[in-house]
Amino acid sequence: MMPKTPHLNLLPSPEGRGGLFRSILLRRAAIVFWIRRRDGHAGKLLAAIWILAVAARLIFINQPYVDHWSWRQSDVAAIAHNFSQRGFHFAYPQIDWAGDATGYVGTEFPILPFVAAICYKLAGVHEWIGRGQAVIFFAVSLPFFFLLVREIFGSTAAVWATFFFSFAPLNIFAGRSFMPDVPSLILAIIGLYFFLCWTHDQKWTPLFLAAIAISLSILIKITSAIIFAPLAYLTVAGIADPGRREIKLLRSRDHRSRLQLLLFAAITLLPSAAWYWHAHQIAQRFYPHHFFGAGGVRIESLGWYWDIARQTATSSLTPVLVVMALMGLFVGPRGRYGRLFDWWLAAMVLFVVALGYGNRHRWYQLPLVPVAAAFAGAACAFFASKIASRPVAIILSLLLTGSFAILSYVNLRPLYESSAAQLRDTGLELDKITASDALIVAADMGDPTIFYYSERKGWHFLEKDGIYAGVPSDGQDAIVDLEKLRRRGATHVVFTTNTFWWLDYYPEFAQHLAQSATVMAASPEFKIYKFDAGTK
Repeated sequence: MMPKTPHLNLLPSPEGRGGLFRSILLRRAAIVFWIRRRDGHAGKLLAAIWILAVAARLIFINQPYVDHWSWRQSDVAAIAHNFSQRGFHFAYPQIDWAGDATGYVGTEFPILPFVAAICYKLAGVHEWIGRGQAVIFFAVSLPFFFLLVREIFGSTAAVWATFFFSFAPLNIFAGRSFMPDVPSLILAIIGLYFFLCWTHDQKWTPLFLAAIAISLSILIKITSAIIFAPLAYLTVAGIADPGRREIKLLRSRDHRSRLQLLLFAAITLLPSAAWYWHAHQIAQRFYPHHFFGAGGVRIESLGWYWDIARQTATSSLTPVLVVMALMGLFVGPRGRYGRLFDWWLAAMVLFVVALGYGNRHRWYQLPLVPVAAAFAGAACAFFASKIASRPVAIILSLLLTGSFAILSYVNLRPLYESSAAQLRDTGLELDKITASDALIVAADMGDPTIFYYSERKGWHFLEKDGIYAGVPSDGQDAIVDLEKLRRRGATHVVFTTNTFWWLDYYPEFAQHLAQSATVMAASPEFKIYKFDAGTK
């Protein structure tokens, strides 16, 4: 049975500028201090892991949004910038690639870009503001993840699980990206932990904390609804426990417990239902009629899923973590609540299958990280219990941590490399040489980084109903699309290194462009054309 944790006030008090960050650190320090006092050696290791893990996420914290997830981060950053520049209309997030339209879109609950926009007013526009939110959420999460795994698999497993969770390549990179995925996952973990606490004593405080955390998790990223699988398991496991009469929620027809669960369901589900209904209405009413993530629900071929599995097992988690997790799946202890991570894993497998197309983005597999880390920690604890020699245990531990760290670094490093520097440079040049009301047609392969850094509106090229529609089938296809956008008010068209080939491959289109537009700026990275007046 898990010992009672101290009742910590997790809500930040108003302490002035910088108070929120100080408050978070103080509360995290309080939890880690309690763990150190309770577990001694484990607490010291957890503190060391926390420091190293946060430091790893602060590397290149002010990197422009040009890394391998540039397009997703630029979209979130654009929403934050539009909040800051065009009014804090929380319920109407705006993107930049809707041309002459307002660009209102249906998105997740935009609390992250909204907070970033507030920070822009205080400190100016910086990439570290957006990236830093994910780092703060991660920093808060580690003690809760440790306590959650410790309750299921024990203290030794929890230390190892925390290590794997902290340094898995996918989690490091997502944990410093301006995206909702890590904050949503962290809130789900915190909510799961407090719900587990509630099953022990059925007090209102942990239930409310669990409900608020999970509600925010789903609001920030609707795919976090998979957390209801382990929550359902915790409820059923509590009912089936013959040693605790007060936990037999339905069998004993405990009115108080049923009321608590109903309230929990209301808090977690109703706000999300209201927000996503509103987001759907926004997508229906406003061009480009886009609802984030709507196209991801699609079952794909076996080859598609094999590619996802291969990428997950190699570059996202590393082979070391995957092998240890598979062993932990079979050797991990199965005491009370021992199947919690099994249910979470099953829900993730179903999620990957059902949202096959959406899982082309590796951040969709982020919830696999805590599950794999927990099982890997269980495997480490199991083998540690079988090794009597301390020197042998130390050597094997060093080999395991070293090999995992090396593979994590090798797979993480390419993600930081620029894949959109030419888009940013093009955007900065457009900001210099075009009027603030210019409308840009960007042959950008669907990456909105040009629009974000130029602070201009426009369209992807080609486009269909505002959405990037791929490369032209022929020169005439490109001409028709370009002329359609000119009639809508486009003033400039740009190409970058990844679309220069259009001008060679479609000579008919290149000739049409030369006759209707003049080159304003050119470099090895971009070509910027301005449409000639009177040639429409």
